[in-house]
Amino acid sequence: MPTAWIRGYRARAGPASGRRGAWGRGQPQHAEADPDGKSSPPRRRKILGLVDVRSVAGQVLLVQVVIVLLLVGGAFAALLIQARGDADSEARARSVAVAEAFANAPGTRAALNAPDPTAVLQPRAEAVWKGSDVDSVVVISPDGTRLTHPDPDLIGKQVRSDQQAAVERALRGETVTGNFQRSTLGPSVATIVPVRDANGTVAGAVSVGIRIGDINQTVDRQLPILIGTTGAGLVLATGAAVLVGRRLRRQTHGLGPVEMTRMYEHHSAVLHSVREGVLIIDSDGTLLLVNDEARRLLGLGADAEHSHIDEIGLDREVVDLLTSGRTVTDEIHPVGRRLLAVNQRSTHMHGGPRGTVVTLRDSTELQTLTGKVEAAQERLQLLYDAGLRIGSTLDVVRTAQELADAAIPRFADLVTVELLDPVLRGEDPVPFEGAEVVMRRAALSGAGDNPPFYPVGELIRFVPITPQAQGLESGHTAFEADLTTAYEWQRQDPVRAASLLGYGIHSLMSVPLQARGVVLGMVDFWRAESPGAFGEGDISLAEELASRAAVSIDNARRYTREHTTAETLQRSLLPRSLPDQSAVDVSYRYLPARAGVGGDWFDVLPLPGARVALVVGDVVGHGLHATATMGRLRTAVQNFSALDLPPDEILGHLDDLVLGIDQESPGEERAAIAGATCLYAIYDPSAGRCTAARAGHPPPLVAGPDGSAEPLEVPAGPPLGVGGLPFETVEVTLAEGSRLVMYTDGLIEDRGRDIDEGIGLLRAAVDRSPPAPEDVCRIVLDAMLPRHPVDDVALLVARTHVLDPGQIAEWEVPADPAAVARVRSDVAERLLSWGLEEEAFITELILSELITNAIRYGSEPIRVRLLHDRSLICEVSDGSSTSPHLRRAALTDEGGRGLFLVAQFAERWGTRYTVGGKVIWSEQPLTQGEPVDNLVLQL
Repeated sequence: MPTAWIRGYRARAGPASGRRGAWGRGQPQHAEADPDGKSSPPRRRKILGLVDVRSVAGQVLLVQVVIVLLLVGGAFAALLIQARGDADSEARARSVAVAEAFANAPGTRAALNAPDPTAVLQPRAEAVWKGSDVDSVVVISPDGTRLTHPDPDLIGKQVRSDQQAAVERALRGETVTGNFQRSTLGPSVATIVPVRDANGTVAGAVSVGIRIGDINQTVDRQLPILIGTTGAGLVLATGAAVLVGRRLRRQTHGLGPVEMTRMYEHHSAVLHSVREGVLIIDSDGTLLLVNDEARRLLGLGADAEHSHIDEIGLDREVVDLLTSGRTVTDEIHPVGRRLLAVNQRSTHMHGGPRGTVVTLRDSTELQTLTGKVEAAQERLQLLYDAGLRIGSTLDVVRTAQELADAAIPRFADLVTVELLDPVLRGEDPVPFEGAEVVMRRAALSGAGDNPPFYPVGELIRFVPITPQAQGLESGHTAFEADLTTAYEWQRQDPVRAASLLGYGIHSLMSVPLQARGVVLGMVDFWRAESPGAFGEGDISLAEELASRAAVSIDNARRYTREHTTAETLQRSLLPRSLPDQSAVDVSYRYLPARAGVGGDWFDVLPLPGARVALVVGDVVGHGLHATATMGRLRTAVQNFSALDLPPDEILGHLDDLVLGIDQESPGEERAAIAGATCLYAIYDPSAGRCTAARAGHPPPLVAGPDGSAEPLEVPAGPPLGVGGLPFETVEVTLAEGSRLVMYTDGLIEDRGRDIDEGIGLLRAAVDRSPPAPEDVCRIVLDAMLPRHPVDDVALLVARTHVLDPGQIAEWEVPADPAAVARVRSDVAERLLSWGLEEEAFITELILSELITNAIRYGSEPIRVRLLHDRSLICEVSDGSSTSPHLRRAALTDEGGRGLFLVAQFAERWGTRYTVGGKVIWSEQPLTQGEPVDNLVLQL
């Protein structure tokens, strides 16, 4: 065993003597200080270090020392007792003599009766204790008060409580002698004698005390002899013990039995528990020690210890290394199937016996473990990176492509993703029926030029024996480690399978994409350039990748379904086509926001008299609620427009409607729609007049025929749902060819600009646009649409037309029934000039009834107007606000059939109220679908 290790253990185990204990606490070992401050020589320190009570020699020495000390102690105690007895007797005799002499001295009695006894007695007492070899002379008054004392502070104070009994006896006339341990002098012998006056009465007492010394002159004379004898005995005992102990200490290196036992227990526990092999070999090649790990690494038997290194079956190279004695640090040597890192040191370098210590460490397992850790770290990093890349959008195809890209090239060389067709449409996947599994390829990654795979977007029919079909049916991963020897997958498409093998693909793993208990498709991992095939250890990583991607794909599918539903609903609520009318040429654009469908809408509504209503609105928020609300408002606008109301009244009705919707269910958690906006304009091509009103909506732009655009100053009204404030209209005359641009705030608002800047950009875009409304829409969107719009956009552009004066005929009619015939004649002539002679009969009939009703039930002024547009429009106005009502006349009624005839012959008819009265109008198609004779017969 190495000497340095044993010495180090000795230092840690604890000191064997006072001097060696100082070494254990880290003090220098080359010298030790004596009490007088001088350093002990090394030889003396070595001798003292050998005398250890934990060793056998130390224990013998201890017994001898104890015996000598007991003998010497007994002799010293006897001498001390005898000396103390002699000292006590001598002290008693001296104290009695001095006390009697002082008490009977002349002047003592008189001083006790003097006014100040202390002044007389204190000098006398001081002279006595200094001249008679006593320690104190105390004079005590009859009441126990000290009149003299060596300590002036105690004069005038009562005697101690333990002395009061002796003082009382003396004051009664007795002489008292005794030992007092707690006197003011310390342990002492004191004598108290009474002081009597002339008549024999006790006038006080005198106490003389002598301290008892530790040893008298006899002890002082005999003590050197006693000490010398004791020292001689101890030196002889110590010398004998040292001679015996030196031999023992050389054998145990200074350790006692307990230390040796503990050291070997620790030594054995450490050697057999460490994960390094330990060998100790002596100078002739004999194994002195082999621990358990060394037996395992070298394959040694239980009898390897104390065998020669050549006899334990090691390779020659290893034997030469272990017997060379050279210093080795972490040299790698093969031993069997292991690679061992060997460290070798000589034992005599630290003063031990000649030999070597060898440690062995299995680097094969370390390298394997390191490889596993690195592989695990790479897989965790792959999953982390995939988590960041997959699911960045809510697009099903894009998410599938992100999955394919994430696995390249760290896990697979090529990746394909196939999804069920309903998943791509945002629908719930349905269980497949039939012998084939049908999926559509959604993503492909890692392939070079002209890959032999089905292209993205192609519908693939997988036969049941392929890994894809098996994985989809079972919901578990299926893989083919070696595609060259697997034939089932080739039956899908033998020609394409041969191309894949020729491309270098040799291994396949198909993992189902499952989310929330539903299989959405499959992801296929292919290896071509990587030499290793897929194995069981790759399944967990592949399934984790597929699981994360499947959740993102399912989220994208659900979003696609909801977005498609909302977008379908919104587009169904928006105009599918524009109505036929001649007042304006119209183009429009609607662009939903990326965040989801919103509440922007527009409408083009034909009105009586060849007029048209242009509407643009915006509902606050996004989603289904905003879309549904938009549909309700658009329907309400259509219904209010059918009443032929002016724009301000229509907005007022919409405001009341929004207030009512918000107040329908106040207890329910539903989004309020207060804040919706609307712009409503009516254009009359007969006069070129435009009447508009707005509720919280941006103003429209009007571009004249010259192309310059300016905002139309429409009075601003509050948003719909605010209530309490009226809406105002503006009426302007527009030249033919003017362009009216109506839009929602999503077109002009952006995070990087304010509304005024947006309107300025819109004006500039309209200024440089060609006259056609379609070109205006295209140029405006190219210039204004933000890169990432956060709101949906509705744009409506109308180019105005004005009816030719030749298409309009007007007459003033007096309130005379005879005037009806003249008007009928003028109308027939005008229809003849328009080439509408076939419409004359019905038109005359309609006008006769309407003019007659105006004369009979209305008031002046009465006017008649014909408009030749896409249809023939007849208008009769009067100054009364009384509206006629259609009814069915009985067979016996003489009247009441006029409006019935109008309703039958006209395509549409109705009443429009004006500031000065009302207008009753009718429309007739220019191409009559049925002969007039047939209509008359039906009537």
